[in-house]
Amino acid sequence: MRVIYILCLRQMKRYLRARARIIGSLGQPLLFLLAMGFGFGPIFRKAGGGNYIQFLAPGIVIMAILFTAVFSGIEIIWDRQFGFLKETLVAPVSRLNIALGRTLGGAIVAFIQGLIVLAICLVAGFRIMAPAWLPVAFLVMFVSAVLFAAIGTAIGSMLDDMQAFPLIMNFLVMPLFFLSGALFPMAGLPRPLMLAMQVDPVTYGVDGLRNALGPAVMAGVGADLVILMAIAALLIAVASYVFARIEL
Repeated sequence: MRVIYILCLRQMKRYLRARARIIGSLGQPLLFLLAMGFGFGPIFRKAGGGNYIQFLAPGIVIMAILFTAVFSGIEIIWDRQFGFLKETLVAPVSRLNIALGRTLGGAIVAFIQGLIVLAICLVAGFRIMAPAWLPVAFLVMFVSAVLFAAIGTAIGSMLDDMQAFPLIMNFLVMPLFFLSGALFPMAGLPRPLMLAMQVDPVTYGVDGLRNALGPAVMAGVGADLVILMAIAALLIAVASYVFARIEL
């Protein structure tokens, strides 16, 4: 447990020191929120969808968590190239604990980033319909962050080329986001697209946050949380297994 705590604290310190990284990681969510939220808002309202900012904001929060959590895996490649990972792995500590510490550290950082984006969404006009459900919303955000950080840990453990990581992540992360229903309603879509969205784990993060912050969209927040926790547990197991097989 002490190793997990130390690794979590180390990643949080890295995040707080990198002010440029914090500001830069807000660029894409802000672009989607402002350009799409206000640009497509009138069209969405005329189509009978209501306030588009209200619909879009939970997806943008999950988007910020997704990108921050997944890209935390690049720190494994960074530490491998500069020798810190070797020092960690030769210590008399279980690699499972190291993998958990890195995953939870990345998840906490992504969760903080999600809170920042949620605050920006409130300034942009988003309104929380049920404030009493905020703890549930935070739980959805954190479980989603753990799930996405586990993906980043698994991919980072399999790669040793820092330049390849962003390319692979964009190939994986962008489809996960666009197929999550964050930008458009799921009702009335073609069946193949619906099936793709139903197997996308990001879908349940977006839907769970919408359920917790406003009117229900697809399923109850309890069902979303159960699915998210199950997928997160599976991906943590996969990430731990892949990390344990790292050869220096």
